[in-house]
Amino acid sequence: MRILVTGGAGFIGGHVAEAFLEDGHDVTVLDAMDPFYDLGIKEHTLETHREAADRHDVGYEFVEGDVRNADLIGSLVADADAVYHQAAKAGVRPSVEAPREYDAVNVDGTLNLLDAARETDLRRFVLASSSSVYGGREEYLPFSETDPTLPVSPYGASKLAAERYACAYHEVYGVPAVALRYFTVYGPRMRPNMAISNFVSRCLNGDAPVVYGDGTQTRDFTYIEDVLAANRTLLGTDSADGEAINVGSTDTIEIGTLAAEIRDQLAPERELEYAERYDADADHTHADTTKAEELLGYDPEYTIREGVSAFVAWYRQNREWYEPLVLAS
Repeated sequence: MRILVTGGAGFIGGHVAEAFLEDGHDVTVLDAMDPFYDLGIKEHTLETHREAADRHDVGYEFVEGDVRNADLIGSLVADADAVYHQAAKAGVRPSVEAPREYDAVNVDGTLNLLDAARETDLRRFVLASSSSVYGGREEYLPFSETDPTLPVSPYGASKLAAERYACAYHEVYGVPAVALRYFTVYGPRMRPNMAISNFVSRCLNGDAPVVYGDGTQTRDFTYIEDVLAANRTLLGTDSADGEAINVGSTDTIEIGTLAAEIRDQLAPERELEYAERYDADADHTHADTTKAEELLGYDPEYTIREGVSAFVAWYRQNREWYEPLVLAS
């Protein structure tokens, strides 16, 4: 089977592409190589793809390009059996400065893929959505797919629009589309500007973790291996077509507590530092994964502490190349 992974040089998309190569599928990766963070991390991801393709003797192609290029998208989707659409302008905070760019990539780019999918007979179209669609209102915790979607950032609004288009294209045109609402995914090769990579890198270099706000914000952090399990399952079932589904750990922790625990493990002599909270950041995220359990048999394996321990171990093993790129971003 030929699988197209957009954003496949990025963090989640890179792992999705690698997983399908390991499973013996041919994979095409499309990525714009946007320098949102140091491209050295993406280059390492592409190298893992090439190694996996060689190891399993499967086809692999990397295409540098943009989801806003409708002609390119049409040709790539026409050759695919399944599409995993991970490409997006990422980040709640920078979306406040460039809302129209987020709309152009996250919404118009998604429409290019969906329009191309109308002309093919795909097995599955999986869209990466986000917990940001909920907006973080405490009265709805844990967030269920039946709760109101009230994004508080342009990023969240763009992801909500994209997933609604995906579900509408299923209803109107029969595109076998599913939207996965990821809850703060982390793990090897994660973006440098995410909380866990920031805390770990600073502590390992003898610096204090920086917490934005008072630290009482909570997050449902999801380890990448649990995300991959959901994506792999979707390739073989139509049980979730037309649905938006939460993918989280169901385990929450205060940001300040997480920072303190990482500090205690790696740099116990340091005091936490605090900086001004960003208005567009949600106060809380917490996934109700009942729907994913019912439709996909989803059963996350990693608690936040187990996942962080796995990431720290990976970080130490890959510190020589990863850390300079994190610190430079």
